[in-house]
Amino acid sequence: MAMVFSKVLTADDMENGLSIPGCSLGQLPDQEGLTMSMQVHDRNGQAWIFSCTIKRNDSVGHFLSVGWNKFVRERDLRVDDKVTIHEEAMKKQGSGTWIKVEVKRKIRLFGEDIWADV
Repeated sequence: MAMVFSKVLTADDMENGLSIPGCSLGQLPDQEGLTMSMQVHDRNGQAWIFSCTIKRNDSVGHFLSVGWNKFVRERDLRVDDKVTIHEEAMKKQGSGTWIKVEVKRKIRLFGEDIWADV
């Protein structure tokens, strides 16, 4: 499984959508405003559809703005949770990839910080 992107969530990510740098996703089309759907799977195998829009920012170039409000609400995500997106080769079909989303929350246990699945 290859990690594509990882980020500790900010309030802006929670309210306005997750911004993923285009360089972490390979070649994005140049068409700003283009909208597409991205199907991802969580650790339980549940499928989620994220509506994504290609945007441009002078400091980072093209990036994907991911609308994921339903996922945020239903999984009770919080600021400072860590989201990681992985790409994994499909096992049965032999071709194509699955996009997996993993969310972890830092908790303090016996004086140690650990990241637990959300």
